[in-house]
Amino acid sequence: MLNDYFPVILQALAALGFAGAALGLSVLLGKKGSHNDTKETPYECGMLPIGKGAPRFSVKFYLVAMLFVIFDIEVVFMYPWAMSFKDLVTEGSMVLWSMAGFAGLLTIAYVYALKKGALNWKG
Repeated sequence: MLNDYFPVILQALAALGFAGAALGLSVLLGKKGSHNDTKETPYECGMLPIGKGAPRFSVKFYLVAMLFVIFDIEVVFMYPWAMSFKDLVTEGSMVLWSMAGFAGLLTIAYVYALKKGALNWKG
């Protein structure tokens, strides 16, 4: 059985050996960088970093982004089900009811987000 995995192990060892040799040679033969205060300052598009950093964003932006990702992923789960629905429905109607329950939970979650004001930009 080990003979079956020998080429894979050999390739992994060759890859690790090459990576280690490349890193080792770059440390041994590479130039050492100099450090000074000018090089250590952050580069901001040619402007000196004076003043505050990035402005604070409202939590609403992140909340809407998370809701989008959650509902987007759930729609991705619906797509394969819709493509194979014709084959699955021959096994029984449970497939339809399970997706109806899933869509019902999505609807409940959406209504809850609306009632909590998650998508209200004014407040």
